[in-house]
Amino acid sequence: MLISIVERSLFRDKDGGATTVVKHRFLGFLIWQALQSTSVFFLSKTLVLSLFTRSPFKPAFLSIFAFMLFHFSLVIFSTSLFIISSPRPQRAASSLELLLTTAKLILVPISNTQPLLSPDFRLRVRASLSFVLFVAVSAVSASLSLISLCWSCHAFDQLESRRLVIGKLGVKGLQIGLFYGVHYVYKKRWVLQFPIIQRPPFFSFKMGLPLAVGKALKLSAVGYAFSALLAFFLPYDFKGQLPVGNFITEQIIFYIGSFVVILCWELCHHLHQVLHTKRSVFAPPKGSAAAETNPSELLLAALEESTPKSLLQYLAYLDLCMVCEGNVDPWRRAAFFEESGETYKRVISVCLTPVEQFTRNVSEVLESSPVDNSLQLSHQLRSPNEQLADSKVYESFDDFQLLAWCARIVASLTVHSHKGDRFGVAQLSGNNVAVISTLLSSLLVVETLMGKKTNLQSSNTLMDPAGIKWATLNSGRRDSAAGFAGKRKGTPFYAKAYSMADILRTSIYGIVSAFYDEMSHSAKAGLLEKDWIISSKPLYGTRELLSQKLRLFLDFQAS
Repeated sequence: MLISIVERSLFRDKDGGATTVVKHRFLGFLIWQALQSTSVFFLSKTLVLSLFTRSPFKPAFLSIFAFMLFHFSLVIFSTSLFIISSPRPQRAASSLELLLTTAKLILVPISNTQPLLSPDFRLRVRASLSFVLFVAVSAVSASLSLISLCWSCHAFDQLESRRLVIGKLGVKGLQIGLFYGVHYVYKKRWVLQFPIIQRPPFFSFKMGLPLAVGKALKLSAVGYAFSALLAFFLPYDFKGQLPVGNFITEQIIFYIGSFVVILCWELCHHLHQVLHTKRSVFAPPKGSAAAETNPSELLLAALEESTPKSLLQYLAYLDLCMVCEGNVDPWRRAAFFEESGETYKRVISVCLTPVEQFTRNVSEVLESSPVDNSLQLSHQLRSPNEQLADSKVYESFDDFQLLAWCARIVASLTVHSHKGDRFGVAQLSGNNVAVISTLLSSLLVVETLMGKKTNLQSSNTLMDPAGIKWATLNSGRRDSAAGFAGKRKGTPFYAKAYSMADILRTSIYGIVSAFYDEMSHSAKAGLLEKDWIISSKPLYGTRELLSQKLRLFLDFQAS
């Protein structure tokens, strides 16, 4: 509720803008994180750790200091979590590349005409530094949190100095934080996962609580084992000498403290995912003057002027997708079909551009190297050029979520233009033809990448629905290719390619179903290619190939 109020007030501020949406969400995330961490802190102090302390938790100077230290550690962790998070995977620069770049910057004189570092490499260096920063902050945060939670436990004998107690807790916290940070970065948990169904934040957060608790139990157990293994390398002074009973109690406290710390982090991670993947409405309030004159300007500004592939742009695409596919805000969707047609053209353009770029990138890889190398040589020795081609294919699917939204948006708008376009701007501008051609080209390139090959039949059977023959890439190695395909089906890349092909087929089928009568008449008159395929060269394949593929959809035989 608090975040919704802040976002609604955003559009009443003339000096503000859509760029402040992410900032307000971060502030809301810090507020809710402080509330949940306070609950966890007092619950752990009063119900669990109080069993092992000299006295129950009560307000005092040291207790207040421990409470503030605990919150400070979580604030720096939450800030680093926000810095590292991204809606898409980011490639980091390797250690060797960083060393070579550092030496190059030192030895090579700076030139104003030609920069030493390319923009892409700068992004990779920035990603590497953010990963290192997150791991370091996790280690420091765990150390401070563990000290604030466990410093008053009676298992630390009075003969031990307070400095030794703080040192033991600090070292344990550093080890656990180091383990968690490396695990978090390695598993790419910093990538924001947008839910398929948008629920209110409270219910989304509640549904993830059991998963967060289970994850915290597993990670705290592994983290404790990791810290116990590293304890053998600690100096003798940090190990101390305790009776057996006190030693066992100390280990129990260590595990409980590490579990509480990781539980707070898991709750922060889950809360961060829920709040930053929640839909944001990029539109003025309904009934206002801006809603009557130009209701799409805020959305188009966020799509066109925001940083490419940023969280703000992802939120704008999410809002646009929900407007086009759902009936929550039909007045906003109807505003796309205004009389001049400029709004519709801009919306289609910002959605077709990522799909076209994806198709070009993959088609360049397929055309510049043998098709076998796309998916069937990952376990064999390859040349550097082939490895570079494979990396380009992998990077092309980093924007899978954005590509899926774009395909669904253009398909939904094309379907709604059949009855909702009163001025005929979609048909007159040629956007319907561009949408069909782009989606067909993208589907062909994805299916080719997955191991299918398109062969045109002779001219006598050119117009037959069975004119497209799907076969394996290399008939002479059919058995090995089939065995390799079975191995690849479990990889994330194959899953994304399969999902992308399914989304493209569903989108094309939706358009074909809406324009079935028009396409059938064009097919009978022999004008299907002229009316629904672009006259220029497609992004992938040929006009005849796209026409045959469209006929399969028209006969509901495409699969």
